[in-house]
Amino acid sequence: MVISQQKSIEEILKMLEGEKSVFVVGCNGCAEVCETGGEKACKELKKKLEEAKISVEGCANVDFMCNKLLSALKVSRYKEKMEKADSVVALTCGIGVQSIAAVVDKYVHPANNTVYLGGFQGLWPSIEKCAECGDCVLDITGGICPVTNCSKSLLNGPCGGTKNGKCEIDKELDCGWEKIYDRLKKLNKLGNFQKQIKLRDYSKMFPAK
Repeated sequence: MVISQQKSIEEILKMLEGEKSVFVVGCNGCAEVCETGGEKACKELKKKLEEAKISVEGCANVDFMCNKLLSALKVSRYKEKMEKADSVVALTCGIGVQSIAAVVDKYVHPANNTVYLGGFQGLWPSIEKCAECGDCVLDITGGICPVTNCSKSLLNGPCGGTKNGKCEIDKELDCGWEKIYDRLKKLNKLGNFQKQIKLRDYSKMFPAK
């Protein structure tokens, strides 16, 4: 079980600034239990987006968005509608955002934050991982988590030790920030490197007792 909370509509609209249409994808797994995914949450977000003059080309719900095969099969049925959209908004945890971003050729915005569970990481059938930061930055990094993909959890670009695309700490590990660069380049979003990610608020992960 992975717990998520929906971002405020103001934060979601800020992520969508400059876009006119989106396709909404929701998770019927953990997120639906948390009421941050599933059909009901998708309908509610659709209404709010349309009130903000953003067209919603369609909505799709995946039983478990952490499963890339399920995600790819489900969204393939909505290919034409998704192609009309400027981007995808994902109502799921951080794992689901990374999973859906890996199987679609659209930019994916996270509509939720994943809540810290005291070190318990949950179980999911994919290589994507989530640190449950409570303040998801996947919108800036193209759906690749810098916290879990970078050995040093750097938030604003690579260190000076990466060489030939590999991490200086583990020569078998791909540099997380090079992966982010490649994804952003593919989606024509390299301008995101001009955006500064704010420092992690660890109080959301380790609240005072």
